[in-house]
Amino acid sequence: DEFISSPPRKTVRFGGTLTEILLKYEKGDTTDFELLKHQLSDPDIKDAQIINWLHEFRASVAYLTKELEQLVNILLKLPWLRRSREVVEEYLGFLGNLVSAQTVHLRPCLRMIVSHFVPPRITIREDDVDISDSDDDDENISENFDTCHRALQTVGRYVPSTPQFLMPILVEFFPFINKSERTLECYVHNLLRVTVYIPTLRLQILELIIEKLLKLDVSTPHQDIEDAEETANNSASEEKSAEEGLFDMEEDEDRKGNKVVSPSIERMAHPLAERLDILMTILFSYIKDVCHVDGKLNISNTKDLYRDLVSVFDKLILPTHASCHVQYFMFYICSFKLGLAEAFLDHLWKKLQDPNNPSVIRQTAGSYIGSFLARAKFIPIVTVKACLDLLVNWLHKYIDNQDTGANAYCDVALHGPFYSTCQAVFYTLIFRHKQLLDGNLRKGLSYLQSLNFERIVMCQLNPLKICIPSVVNLFAAITRKYQLVFCYTIIERNNRQFIPVVRSGTGGDLVQTCTNPLDSFFPFDPYILKRSKKVIDPMYQFWEELSAEDLENLKKPIKKGTSEDEDDDFLKGETPQNDGVVGIAPNSYESNTRSPVSSIGSPADCYVPYPL
Repeated sequence: DEFISSPPRKTVRFGGTLTEILLKYEKGDTTDFELLKHQLSDPDIKDAQIINWLHEFRASVAYLTKELEQLVNILLKLPWLRRSREVVEEYLGFLGNLVSAQTVHLRPCLRMIVSHFVPPRITIREDDVDISDSDDDDENISENFDTCHRALQTVGRYVPSTPQFLMPILVEFFPFINKSERTLECYVHNLLRVTVYIPTLRLQILELIIEKLLKLDVSTPHQDIEDAEETANNSASEEKSAEEGLFDMEEDEDRKGNKVVSPSIERMAHPLAERLDILMTILFSYIKDVCHVDGKLNISNTKDLYRDLVSVFDKLILPTHASCHVQYFMFYICSFKLGLAEAFLDHLWKKLQDPNNPSVIRQTAGSYIGSFLARAKFIPIVTVKACLDLLVNWLHKYIDNQDTGANAYCDVALHGPFYSTCQAVFYTLIFRHKQLLDGNLRKGLSYLQSLNFERIVMCQLNPLKICIPSVVNLFAAITRKYQLVFCYTIIERNNRQFIPVVRSGTGGDLVQTCTNPLDSFFPFDPYILKRSKKVIDPMYQFWEELSAEDLENLKKPIKKGTSEDEDDDFLKGETPQNDGVVGIAPNSYESNTRSPVSSIGSPADCYVPYPL
């Protein structure tokens, strides 16, 4: 009964067999050939028709030479992905036969497969005008991606040179950063899936992805993200007040849904930051999945991935100034095993001390060392001490070589790596001094005294003049408390010599501008992307604002009558030039306001004045 009631398979077509049509075409008779193209291009083509045609094409791939490229392109445009399993299997078989017999069509086949790495678009037209263009939320999209990867693996089995032809196509098809979050998410996810079965392309694919992430990152500075969040929170608060009053939230929660709360929970208010957040989450997931097999860390996989990521770090991240988030892929993989963190520090150390590297690369390496030692909770204090020993010994040797010669004067252009290393040491001490002194105070103090900070601070190169003021201020307070070195005389002298940089402001007033001679930044400043920060936060050392008790403790060793008693404005988070209260954490110099996410900021003044 089922057979009788089912419609017959639609196999009727015109023009004879495929072989006959192609032979006629070679002789100049194009009538049946044009009819064939028309039938294959029919948007209403049925599954049975596709299967029959593909079956014939598989048997006739020898005829599909370069001259029939137009016909092959029509075949590659067939809507095969959303068809029955039989169509999909037949099409995969056809692709394998085609590329093995006619490698001239390899590129078009690869381009077709890669074009399906993003969700299809649905366009609604009305009176010849596009009124809607959005991603298709097809529930089978994941299954379609699986099929695409099967197709790519099929082609790769038949043509060993597939990877070298595939990579330029992956680069070409990478969506623009202003495309939808879903499009970018799917494409990056599929690129990373390719690395699983074509491992020879992993390094190049990681480079491609991280290069795109870096463009997003440098386009969205911390301040822009924080401003967008603040604006979104303010508008959400206003909406909440207007709709619900002050105390009606609980009873109206179900009625209102998540409309009011959602902006501050998951989504980033800044559109580019939202894209970056999603893609960083995918990258972190990929790193975790590659390094862990059945929930356990696989040392071999982890080492291999670490080498690839360090290579990308050297090529893309290290030369890029003031990226905020992308570099955290190194922070994350180093958290898996102490040996990786130590290898990364050693790698940076070699970059810093190698005089053959450009000065800017050496300075950036110094910034990374200081920020990594200060912020990574997974680095034990014994490793911190080992790194401090290396850095401080190098500083003393540098002073030995430079402090009495013709270049023994304060100049960033001449001594950039030296100043960067000083700042890394000061910054590390600020964050880690409590741990260094924990347990055995006498032993800890003895260790800090052995570093001989006094010689570094007092040398002719004058690092306190060049390092970021917020770092200098806290370093001075801590070293004063523990009687390691007294910095304030030098800071005072530097301030007397300091000539403010001025520019014309609105109304013709002279406005003092901040200067950052080292042009330095702290690469592991707080991570503020909402989704992906959940991965980083558990292993991240946040800055703890100094309490009133801490401030008093820092001031204790200073006797009455010294000028420094009057000069602790910076310790209170205040600056004489500015009525606003700002944080005093050693943060990137450009971040002059308190962060709403982490409550970390830098003094807004560019030097700390000390009354004479």
